[in-house]
This record gives sequence, structure tokens and C-alpha cells, in this order.
Amino acid sequence: MTDNYSYPQQPQPPQHQPYDAGVYPPPPSHQPAPPPPRAKAKRPVALIAAVAIAAAVIGGGASALVQQLTDGNTGSSGSAVPGTTVAQSSKGTVASVAQAVSPSIVEISATSSAGQSTGSGVIITADGEIITNNHVVAGADSVKVRLSTGKTYTAKVVGTDPGKDLALIKLEGASGLKAAALGDSSKVAVGDEVVAIGSPEGLTGTVTSGIVSALNRDVTVAKEQDPGQQQNPRQGWPFEFGGQQFNGDAGSSKTTYKAIQTDASLNPGNSGGALINMNGEIIGINSAMYSPSSATGSTAGSVGLGFAIPVNTVKADLDDLRSGGNS
Repeated sequence: MTDNYSYPQQPQPPQHQPYDAGVYPPPPSHQPAPPPPRAKAKRPVALIAAVAIAAAVIGGGASALVQQLTDGNTGSSGSAVPGTTVAQSSKGTVASVAQAVSPSIVEISATSSAGQSTGSGVIITADGEIITNNHVVAGADSVKVRLSTGKTYTAKVVGTDPGKDLALIKLEGASGLKAAALGDSSKVAVGDEVVAIGSPEGLTGTVTSGIVSALNRDVTVAKEQDPGQQQNPRQGWPFEFGGQQFNGDAGSSKTTYKAIQTDASLNPGNSGGALINMNGEIIGINSAMYSPSSATGSTAGSVGLGFAIPVNTVKADLDDLRSGGNS
């Protein structure tokens, strides 16, 4: 039998409304605990403070370490002979090069029975080895060297190479001298800025500047002096270039070498001195310069035509010069 009785509708329990955080905050256990306020911000602040304190205590050492880590060019000078250095902050200025290298440049006075000649030289060892031109000391009976400080030494000729117009002399009783840094002349380019230091007209430590005008110039100079004549310090050493003679006749005994040409002002007495790049490295030994002896007044002096023996030629010849060279 079918039951047609209709049961009354049972009341439904009230539905929960969505949680409104502003009205019904849930129990604490229902929400993850937030991180401590600004906890992450405190660590870097403390770390920065600690670094600042350490830097203040260490001073220049800390900044030097940072510079070495960030600047890949500060770790090596690239010089063949340690000695002169130009401060990183002032590289590229004539003043900084002059300050760094001038103590390594000397004035040379060579005396023989025929007279006296004056030139320059470059200190390459702390105990007084000096590179100069062969024509500065050729035929000399005695050699005197004056440092940039004014102190004077007697020197002996160790070895000569007339074919390259190079000579090595050694100071007697010297020590603790500032040796020049020898660079790499194969890296020299036309247009590079250069500094020349020497003793033109006996004016010790004269600094001039210019650029590299040309490379691999064929320069011809006399191998030996005429026994009957001594170089006059106020006349240039005779040389030939481009089929022309300058500063007189170079004679019959000649030698030709590849030279760096520069427009840096060179005058008689600069022979044997240094041609220097802007890092304070020797790139050449000044050896020949055109100085018109007939010029007077405003036309006298350097005309921007000078030549230097590449320093790589010097370095390749050092062992032979130390063993006596070619006399």
C-alpha cells in the first residue's frame, strides 16, 4: 500500500557566510604566522655597516684590493726591467713620465786627446750599467757620468757595437740606482705620444715631448769618429737619411739601422738618451737628430726630425755588449 502522507519540510541549518576578515577574525591557528617585521632588511644593513667599518680601519689597502679585483690592467707592468713606474692615476701625462724616468737618465762627458764630447745615457741596472750611443764614447780615454741628483761617477766602457751605434758603460762604485723600465718597441705605432729626456747642450734632464712620426727609417751614421776630430757638443752627430747628409760628412766607415722617427725636440747632447712611451717605458735610444748649424735666431734649434734606435735592438744586443761587444 502506497503511503501518500506528505511529511512536513524540515528546517535546514543556516549556511555559513564566507569569512570576512574584518568581521570574524579566524583563530590564530588558522593563519600562518607572518615573518618577523623587516627581519630580512636588517642583515644587509648590518653587513654594509661592517664593511664600512673594515674599510675605515684598513684604509688604502682595502681600496687597492678592490682596484686589483676590478681592474685587470693593474696586476702587471709589462716591463722587461723593473724600475720606473708611472702611477695608474696619472698615466698618459708628460709630467708623470718625466717624474718617473728622469732619475734613470744621465749626462755623459767623454774625454780624449782630441777634446770632449757630451751625450746622455739610460741606467738599466741598480749597480750602474748604462746604455748609450757608441758615438758618445767612441775613442774616449775617460768617461764621467752625472746623475740627475748632481752626483758624479767615473765610468768604464764595458762593450761597444759600432754597427748598431750602441755602447754599454758601467759606473764605478755605484749601487741603489733607479733602473729604467725597458718596453717593447714592436708595439710602437705611428702617432703614439712619446717623451724624450737627455742633456742637450749640457742642460741635464731636459724633457721634451711629441709623437712617433714614422717607423723603420733607414738611418746611416759613422761607425767610428775621425781620429783627428772630436765631436763638438754644439754640433750634431753626422748622419745620412733619404740620400742626404745632415750635420756634416759621416765619413767612409758607416752603418745603417732601422730607427723610430719622432718629432719630439732633440738637440746635440740628446744622443744616448731615452725615448719613452706614456707608461714610462723606454722604447728607444735617441741617436740622430737634424740640427741646422747654419741657422741663427728664430730658425735655430730642433726642426722636429729625430731618430731613435728601437729598444728591442738594445735588448737583443745586451749580452754581447756585456761580454765586450765589437770593438
